[in-house]
Amino acid sequence: MELAEKVVNKMINGDAFSNWLGIKVVNVSKGYCKLTMTIREDMTNGFRIAHGGIAYSLADSALAFAANSDGRQSLSINTSISHTKKVMIGDTLTAETQEIRKDDKNATYQIKITNQNKIEIAHFKGEVYRTKKKWF
Repeated sequence: MELAEKVVNKMINGDAFSNWLGIKVVNVSKGYCKLTMTIREDMTNGFRIAHGGIAYSLADSALAFAANSDGRQSLSINTSISHTKKVMIGDTLTAETQEIRKDDKNATYQIKITNQNKIEIAHFKGEVYRTKKKWF
């Protein structure tokens, strides 16, 4: 098992919230992560559409897994999301990361979130602080 998979397995096994969301790791490698999840009724707001925090949380998990995948513990310091389409019960969301830049102290990622029809429902940008602490 490569380091990225080992780190993400350790992270998700201790992540009660990502597990409650039903997040599945599709693919992970150094600086990259692809996740999926399906929207349930208990994730909706008063309009019976997915609460905006659900897509945000999926993207936040993708950010965390991608940023830590090189074996250094990293913590988010700045994030933002733009919602572009509504999300309904039964929709399957996919979050896919792209590492924009990385140096010794910080890294920036773009996360594209799409539905089962490959329509973008949100885009997320996150910056992390890279500690010196190793996962293993």
